[in-house]
Parts: sequence; C-alpha cells; structure tokens
Amino acid sequence: MSDLVRNRSVPQIIVSDTDYERLTSLATASLERLPEVAQELLSEMERAKIVHDQQLPADVVRMGSTVTFRSDDGHKRRMMLVYPVDEDVTLHKISVMTPVGAALIGLGEDQSISWTARDGRRHELTVMRVENPKAT
Repeated sequence: MSDLVRNRSVPQIIVSDTDYERLTSLATASLERLPEVAQELLSEMERAKIVHDQQLPADVVRMGSTVTFRSDDGHKRRMMLVYPVDEDVTLHKISVMTPVGAALIGLGEDQSISWTARDGRRHELTVMRVENPKAT
C-alpha cells in the first residue's frame, strides 16, 4: 500500500480547525483542475491532528505563516504560505496548492517531510523557523 511507503518520511502534522475546513473545501474544489496537488492536500488533511485555532502551537505552519526552510538541494528559503489568490513568488508568497505549499502545512520547527515535485522528482525539506501573524 502507498501509505506504508509514505510513512517512512511523514511526520505528524497539526492543523487548526479553521484551516482544516478551508483547505479541505479548497482541495475538493480543485480536484479536476489540479488533481495531484489537491489529492496530496486532502491526504495531508486526513492524517492531520485537528485542534482549535487557539490550541495550535506557535511554531506550527498555518495559513499566513512565514516559513524558513532548507531544501535537500542545500538552499534556504523564506516564504509565506498563502491561498492561491494571494500567491506572488516575487513577494515570496507560495500557494498551499503547490507541492511545496501542501507539504509545509501543519509542520513544526525542525520537522522534515518528503514531497514530490510536479516533474515527479522526490525532494525533502526541513522547517527551520515559523513566524505566525499575531492574533487580533
């Protein structure tokens, strides 16, 4: 089964109930346009531990987080995780509906995950720092 293979490099993730609802709806609506990424995001939501917004640890990637991560090519990147409408690579805003974005959601600092790029190649990234907007 594919789940057995995936579990080798699949860390536990935590997602707020608000992000869970919105991301599940987004992924479901995107199944025809972006089937691979939509299915990956749905898989991530299925295995996530869901908590109330206020219970999400400060060092966990959520929508709107600015994440510093190191990829397996040795490069360090700093990106904000956003919804597709807000994506702007020139401003370092990456959509959750990209392979990297779907991989980042729910990870905490020092966690690593393997992900598959659109060209089919496997990569790994490690979250180094998570900055979340202050609650209002």
